[in-house]
Amino acid sequence: MSELNQDQVWMQRAIRLAQLGQYSTKPNPNVGCVIVKDGQLVGEGFHPRAGQPHAEVFAIRQAGDLTHGATAYVTLEPCAHYGRTPPCAKGLVDAGIAQVVVACSDPNPLVAGKGIHILQEAGIQVRTGVCEAEAATLNRGFLKAMATGLPYVRLKVASSLDGRTAMASGESKWITGAEARLDVQHWRAISGAVITGIDTILADDCLLNVRQLPDVEDINTVVQPKRVILDRQGRLPLDTQILQQPDTVMVMGPFRPELAQLGVIQLEIQSLESLLRTLKDFQIYDVLVEAGATLSSAFLKQALVDELISYVAPTLLGQSARAMFNAEFTHLAEQLRFKLIDVSQVGNDVRLRLTPIQESI
Repeated sequence: MSELNQDQVWMQRAIRLAQLGQYSTKPNPNVGCVIVKDGQLVGEGFHPRAGQPHAEVFAIRQAGDLTHGATAYVTLEPCAHYGRTPPCAKGLVDAGIAQVVVACSDPNPLVAGKGIHILQEAGIQVRTGVCEAEAATLNRGFLKAMATGLPYVRLKVASSLDGRTAMASGESKWITGAEARLDVQHWRAISGAVITGIDTILADDCLLNVRQLPDVEDINTVVQPKRVILDRQGRLPLDTQILQQPDTVMVMGPFRPELAQLGVIQLEIQSLESLLRTLKDFQIYDVLVEAGATLSSAFLKQALVDELISYVAPTLLGQSARAMFNAEFTHLAEQLRFKLIDVSQVGNDVRLRLTPIQESI
């Protein structure tokens, strides 16, 4: 097997390890590490939760003295700064690692090449870019936020075949099936925040939290997303279900002392882009928008959506039912176009994942 193929095999193992922390590491990125010596696995680990040791530490501990002269495969550039844990780059040097293979560089200003520099200064050979695209999908939000100051935004919609999301009365439970609703729990679980509008809260009294995941036995291990409510007129009722856990709720609207007493974080009224930048300051790097047609359309028209996740149910609701989006265009050139990146059957429904094409046709 060639060196490149070996690198890919071991890095893919590190990526699978990193995925084990996808629901629990927020706000830290998902990272996996594998240590190999003489073609044999001697240590591995992943970062399970913020404040706990990083992936490299677990792998080094497992490998013990076998780290000397070994090769480490890491999905993200080893950190170079002291936080709640010491820098992993220095730990790899101290362990006597001879080579480090890195999938993605870290755009975090606290790292940004410094980790690789520490390794190279110590005489360690460093190779980068192995399985980079695959590893980057683990931390889309973190990587985007560090590079641009904006979180990665997913917009989720569920509709009928004729593009309707609710009856004219507002009745909408349920258009899609149980399997699709369970699938949505994954997107919430990997998000630092779920954004919705006050009309959705008033209509559905929804919780927008993570309640069940197929591969997670103890839901308490999941870092719950913040629930962000856009309430410009201060209409949020104090007896709504979402305020049963007020410490995970953020409200953008006029200041209300009764919300402050509950521990709700209140944000000033601002533009959607400014709101996203504010959320990044709270170390929220992945955002899921679950809202009605007006707010969903606003995110799309302002080019703030990175990915559209559309669940389509095999049913027709008719022309009087509420539309998925309410943007009004007068010319074909104004249309919003998307690139299909994945299509899957989820129960009896279809899930489309799409990325916006920003340029006009």
